[in-house]
Amino acid sequence: MLPRVNRILYASDIRPGSRPAFRAAMSLCGQYQSQITFLHVVEPVSGYAERLVRSMMSDDPSLKALHDESLEHVQQQVVERVERFCREELDVAEMLEERQLIARVEEGSPWKKILEVADEIDATVIVMGVRHQNSLLGDTPSKVIHHSRRPVLTVPL
Repeated sequence: MLPRVNRILYASDIRPGSRPAFRAAMSLCGQYQSQITFLHVVEPVSGYAERLVRSMMSDDPSLKALHDESLEHVQQQVVERVERFCREELDVAEMLEERQLIARVEEGSPWKKILEVADEIDATVIVMGVRHQNSLLGDTPSKVIHHSRRPVLTVPL
């Protein structure tokens, strides 16, 4: 017997063409009446870039506020994108209850943050799209698969 899928972590780069992977995650969610977490990971700026910005802003305390504001803006974009997908792509019967869909934006190394959030929410499965056509997998999906202790569903984009 297959294990019950209670929590799905869908990791997205939110670039155009990622809908097939989200569709697969939503299909799993609907089939098992589970919860889905839509995760987008923002990579932090390099140490050099951060030092350059700090030197230009003269250690202005508004730098952290600007950083936090930009993360909040990305969070809003992700929520709007998820809501638009649901309106445009899902039938009435497929619509999820509010508690079933959570959108998150985190900052860090994408593959590490995906695994960290998967552990935090105790995801049953991780779903992610794969864009690279010249190699089997891209860097992030490859590392997630290699280091994950839970099933990973990859969807070609």
